[in-house]
This record gives sequence, structure tokens and C-alpha cells, in this order.
Amino acid sequence: MALLPGLSPNLRLPAEEPPIGAPQDDIVIELAEEGGDKPTMDEKGNLLTIEHDDGSITLTLDGAPLGKSEDEGPAGWFDNLVDQIGENELSRISEELLKGINDDLDSRKEWIEDRAQGIKLLGLRIELPGISGAADGAPVEGMSKVRHPLLLEAVLRFQANARSELLPTDGPVKVREDNNNATLDSDTLANDLEKDLNHYLTSTAREYYPDTDRMLFMLGFGGTSFKKVYFCPLRNRPVSESVDADDLIVNNAATDLSNASRATHRIYMRPSTVKRMQILGAYKDIALSTPKQVSLDSAQLEMKAQQGIAANQMNPDDRDREIYECYCELDIVGFEHTLKGQETGLEIPYRVTIDVSSRQVLSIVRNYDEDTKELPESRQNFVKYTFIPGMGFYDLGLLHVLGNTTNAITAAQRELLDAGMYANFPGFLYADTGARQNTNIFRVPPGGGALVKTGGMPINQAIMPLPYKEPSQTLMALIENMAQTGMRLGGTAEAAVGEGRSDAPVGTTIAMIDQATKVLNAVHKRMHASQAEEFAMLVRCFKENPESFWQQNRKPARAWDQETFLRGVNQVDLVPQADPNTASQTQRLMKIMALKQIQASNPTLYDPIAIDTAALKAVGWSNPEQFMIPPEAQGSPPPEMQKEMAEMQIKKQDADTKQAEAQARIALDQGRLQIDMAKAQQEGLAGGEQQGPTEKDAADIQIKKQLADAKMMDTQIKAASLKANMQKGLRDSQVEEQEMLAKERIQMIDLAQNLAVHPESEDEIVRLLGSVIPAITGNNPQ
Repeated sequence: MALLPGLSPNLRLPAEEPPIGAPQDDIVIELAEEGGDKPTMDEKGNLLTIEHDDGSITLTLDGAPLGKSEDEGPAGWFDNLVDQIGENELSRISEELLKGINDDLDSRKEWIEDRAQGIKLLGLRIELPGISGAADGAPVEGMSKVRHPLLLEAVLRFQANARSELLPTDGPVKVREDNNNATLDSDTLANDLEKDLNHYLTSTAREYYPDTDRMLFMLGFGGTSFKKVYFCPLRNRPVSESVDADDLIVNNAATDLSNASRATHRIYMRPSTVKRMQILGAYKDIALSTPKQVSLDSAQLEMKAQQGIAANQMNPDDRDREIYECYCELDIVGFEHTLKGQETGLEIPYRVTIDVSSRQVLSIVRNYDEDTKELPESRQNFVKYTFIPGMGFYDLGLLHVLGNTTNAITAAQRELLDAGMYANFPGFLYADTGARQNTNIFRVPPGGGALVKTGGMPINQAIMPLPYKEPSQTLMALIENMAQTGMRLGGTAEAAVGEGRSDAPVGTTIAMIDQATKVLNAVHKRMHASQAEEFAMLVRCFKENPESFWQQNRKPARAWDQETFLRGVNQVDLVPQADPNTASQTQRLMKIMALKQIQASNPTLYDPIAIDTAALKAVGWSNPEQFMIPPEAQGSPPPEMQKEMAEMQIKKQDADTKQAEAQARIALDQGRLQIDMAKAQQEGLAGGEQQGPTEKDAADIQIKKQLADAKMMDTQIKAASLKANMQKGLRDSQVEEQEMLAKERIQMIDLAQNLAVHPESEDEIVRLLGSVIPAITGNNPQ
């Protein structure tokens, strides 16, 4: 005797009717032995009756499907519903979705083939010169199989540039607060939120940066990549992971994810991971068959071939399970959409997980919010990154922009290499006296020969010599022209902004920047918008699971709780730190150069400190104020100008001293002349009539006074000269000290740059700075 789960209230009708008025508790429900039971269901999958071998019938009065009970339901809105749905209904859902997914795969076959050819064009596999009869089309042994790196160079440049902009070292997120009435508390909360979210994406979710970096490579190559933002039950935190365009199966007739009838994420999952998901209740706990051999498409096969990886695992125990996670709309029996108590027949969004090998449904989860259940709207789970918008669902990348050009350059380059090879190692023919030649096709490899039956004739009369030529200069020029065109179209051409005159007009410089970066700017703006959408979805995930924001952060910016966190994310917007109007570091520096040129042309209109601060931030210094002199000294001229002013002052003082010396000498000469004239006058008086003693004494006193004045003036001249020399020496020492401080500041900048390039030397540099900074500033290093 056993109860049938999900069939309450049920009645067991035996062959003979039970007594009328029997108590309800005395009515039992039996589960008959397997083999003879015949269930009867209606068109919706509802169980009506079960006919047993002994002639008895078990029926349900409420028509509930098998396995569903009125008092049982999901503990949460997004819990797995698969245990509440009948097996027949699950089988119907599985078969219909697998058929639709196969149709979606067929709709994008040509796109997959182009992608496979593009992967081959990257030239990532080492290919030796061809062997005669090879499958890739090389008709002669030794012919070149090299591929031109035009496409690969464009993809690598795009990836490097996009990574530097979208993934800065201090975190990809910043806060934007549009509230004009912000307070100090709200600003502090916003800064703490920004700091801890950047910590989450760089330290807690360590997979975010390398995974996004890998996504950017495929985005530049194929033009389409996706990010999937969800709460991972295994890691117990929100996750943003990249999904390759090949693994997101959408019918190519759709234009975007919002109007696609289905979006299927193809996942290759280890059996142990599937088991963990079953233990956690995310997947239905049922026994699954051995994984079948996965049927890879041409793009997947070519990608594995480029990496030198075996296409399939022969050992069944080593195979991954192929899982389809399908985001679709369904009308499930027992979960019909109702409005005002009436069934509407509306298909509503679900996420259905199917194991491809066993065709079993592992989970069915609602894909709409509870507050929209009256008219459900699908939740967004994927973010689409676009290189260039295409004509269908899948967009255009460098593969489509440069694929044909790379093919043409590759063919021309191979011809040049082969021509050089044949010119250096010419083939030859040799005669045979046989009478009949079985073929007229001769494939002569470099340095090889071919047998020709001439019937006894001289070979130079029986056949024409092979007309080998040197590599063509015209073909080389054509290759160069095609490569330049492709680089310009792919946005990888070098902008010659810094060449020529250093004082080129600002308008010319800006025009050159604009022309050289138009394509790159448009792509960068699309990526910026997609990353902003990704962060918004990540915040939504944190709102639903707020504790995961701080539970793995050992040193949060503040002690978070649910109320504080929700208040923070509701009052600010989290946006990418990248500037949507600046697509590369080179473009940022060129803008700074243009700004400096504008400032130089009108220095009185601009704040030089603000411009230099922006310039230092543009080159990567987050705290440019550390390199600036104190505010009280910012009005003083720079050391070079101070040195020039000191030298000019010294020269002026030297000139003044020399002028004073000259004037003193003139005055001294005049005094001596007066003395000589006085002596001559005295002698004349002595030779003529005799002077009185009073006049002679007065003349002597006058002469002595003039001599004393001359000596004093000479002393003053020497003192002034000595003072000028001392001032000159003092100013020279000051200029030398300022030059030494400037050199030490430059050395500190070099040390900081070395620290940025070689972070492992941080301890040694800090030790050196601890001894250098006090010597420069005279302050305590603390």
C-alpha cells in the first residue's frame, strides 16, 4: 500500500462499492504493482484515472497533474519547477525546444562556415610549405602556405586598445550621481560603493578581467560577443561571464535578443558540475545516461585545429555533457497564465535547461519578475557587445571587413615567395627515350626534376624551357597598397600627427585625429553602452542577493548591511570608468597636446594648473598634485626662469659696480688733478711774492682733505665690489640647489614609473623613497 503523490484528494474505487457513509479517513489509496496499470489523461496532460489489473480504478477529483500537490510549491519565485510538472508535459517541452534549436542552428550555417574560414585566416597555426597533393590546394611540393597577418594585427590592436580602456587597473566602474542636492553622507556612500564594487570585480570575481579580455579578442574578430550576468549557485555570488557568439544559438532572422523567439546558451559542463547542480537543487536529481559524442560545427573544429587540440574525446568518462539552457516562452500545463481568473493562453517566459544526450529537462525556472506576472515581461540575461551592426542578428567584425583583403594579400604574397623560390632553385626536365608520354602535366618542385619521354629527340627540341621570372615589383607595390587600404579600413593605420612641424595649427591636428579614429570611436561608444548595460544587470543581481556584495570582502570600505547597500545603489548610477568620447590612450594624449597648443596661443584665458593636472591624469597619474609645488609657492617663476633672473640681476649689479668704480676713478683723478694744481699754485706763490703763513696752511689742509676723500672713495669701491661678488655667489648656490631639487623630482617620477611597470619592486622603491623624500622636503616621511 502506498500513496500516490500529487493526487490529493484521490479515491480508490474497488470492484464492490464501499458502504455508504464510510468515514473519509477509512478510504485508502493504493499503488498497484507495475505492469498492468493504465493511466488516462486529458489533452492537457492532467491525470484522470488509473485502471489496475484487479479491475479497480484510481481517480483524482481535482484533475491535478501527476506529481503536483496543492499544498506544494516553490519556496522562491525563481526556484526549479520541474518536479511540479508531469513527465508527459516535460517530454513535450523537451522535444519541441530541441526541434526549434535545430532549426536555429540550420539558419546560421553559412555564418558558421564564414567564421571557420576567418579563424583559418588568422594564421595562428604553424604551416610548413605544401606537399604535392595536399588537401589545402598547394599543387606543387614546396609551395608557400604563409598567411598575411593583416587580420591578426587588426584584431590584436583592437583587443589591446579596448582592454586598456574598458579594464583599467583600479577597476572598471565609477559612480554617477545626477542629484544636485547631494550631501557629504551621500557622496561618501557613493565613493564607498564604487570602491567595493571595483574590489569585487578585480579581487573577488578574479575571472572577470581575463574572461573579458578573451571576449574582446573574439569581439574584434567576429563582431559579436555576449556577457551573461546571473547568480551562480556554485560560487554563491553574481557572475558576469562571456559567451562566445557560436555558443549563443539564436535564429538569424531575429534582429536582437528582445524579439528572438528563443535564445539558447550551449554549455559544455563536466559531469561532476552537473551533479553539484543537482545536489544544490538547481537541476532535477535524476540519473543521466552516458554523454554522447558531441557533434562540433565547422567553426569549433577549426578553432580546435588552430590550437592543436583533438576534436573529440574518445573516452566516454572524459566527455563533457552538452547542456542547452533555452530562454523561451511556453504555456505549461498547470502553470497557465491567468488574468482576472481566466486562462489567457499567453506563452510566458521561462528558462529551460535540457541535457542533450538524454533529452531530459533538468530545470524550468520563471524568467520574469513577480511584479510583472499579470503581463509577464522577459528578464534580460545577456548583454550583446557589437563591433559593427550587421544585417541580421550576428554583427560584422574585422573578419568581414578585412577577410577578402587578407585573402588577396595572402595569395599575392605566396606568389612572390614562390617566384623567389623558383628563381633561386629552378626546376628542370630530363629526357627519356620512351615513345609515349602518359601525361602533359608537369609539377616541378624547386630544385626537382620531371621525366619527359622524347622518343630520342633532343629535349630542347621536344619541350619549351620553364619560364621562371623574378618577383614582380608591380605585385609588391600592389600588396603594399592593399595592406594600407586594409589597415585604414580596419582602424589600425598610424596617424602621423606628431610628424612635421611641432607648432602645427591646432585645427589641423584635431582634424587628423578625427579622421584617423572615426571607426574606432564608433566601436568604442557601442562597447561603452554595452558595458553600462552589463553593470546595470550586475546591480540588479546584487539587489536580489545583497549579502554576496560584501560577504567575501575582507576589508570593505564600510560595514555594509542590506538597507545601506540598497540605499547606495538606488541613489547613484554605476557606469563604466572609460570615457565614451575617447577610444584610446593615444587619442587622449593627442587631445591633451591640442589643449596645450590652444593654451599656448592664449595663455591668459586658461588655467595652466588645471590643464597640467588633466595632462598628468591622462598619462596615468591618479594623484597629480604630488608632483606640484606647494600652493604658496605656485606664484613664483620656475627654477629655469629664476636662474635666468638671478643671472640678469648679477649682470646688472656687475654693471652698476663697474659704473661706480669708473665714477670713483674719475672723481679720484679729478681730486689728484686739483691737488696737482694746488701744488703748482703753491710753488708759484713761493717763487713769487711770499705768502702769509695763514694762506699756506689753508692750502695744505685742503690738499690733505682731498687725499682723504680719494682714499675713502677707493675703499667704498672695493667694499661694493666685494658685496656684489658675495651676492653673486649666494644666487649661484640657490640656482644650483633648485636645479638639484628639479633633478631629484625627475628621479622620483622615474621611480614611480618603474613601480608601475614592475610592481614586484615596490618594497625596494618604498625603501629608497623613504630615504630620498626627507632629504628633498626636509619633512618626516610619515
